[in-house]
Amino acid sequence: MAENETTEAGDAAGTTSAPAAAAPDTPDTASRENRRKVREGIVVSTAMEKTAVVAVTERVRHPRYAKTVQRTRKLYVHDEENEATNGDRVRVAETRPYSKSKRWRLVEVLERAR
Repeated sequence: MAENETTEAGDAAGTTSAPAAAAPDTPDTASRENRRKVREGIVVSTAMEKTAVVAVTERVRHPRYAKTVQRTRKLYVHDEENEATNGDRVRVAETRPYSKSKRWRLVEVLERAR
């Protein structure tokens, strides 16, 4: 009798999961929009036309020594109106490729340089 109960429970679990996986508009897939990455950083260079170079600093924990380490990455950012200047704190968002190296766009200037 115990063997029959386990097979029935296994069959019941198998039949309930199949329709849920087949439904395209389940709440999990409907709420899972394309979330683009957003970063904040300091403008390092504005020498190019409609492009700014933003240094984004990220704090990560070293895997072996468990010390917090700062890693800086330079992002090429599309700045349509050339509104960013050197030293500004800006927010950038991931976007489609504008060129070979530009994959980010300027969202807003958070704080102007003094």
